[in-house]
Amino acid sequence: MGKTTDKIAGRAKQVVGVVTGDEETKREGQRQEDKGKLKGDLESAIDTAHDALIHFKDKTEHALDELKDRIDKK
Repeated sequence: MGKTTDKIAGRAKQVVGVVTGDEETKREGQRQEDKGKLKGDLESAIDTAHDALIHFKDKTEHALDELKDRIDKK
């Protein structure tokens, strides 16, 4: 399931657990909701790392281009 689906389904299970007095269903719902939150956090971390790598690649390419220009001028 996706992050949003896990969070919604988890919350629904928690409600069912509370209404029926079933602590196991309530805990299962909390775990599923937490799983959805973790998926979102992981996606965010991956996006941040990806952006940082692209920035690093661009900076490295720019530095190499400048170095090549300096070498060519000599």
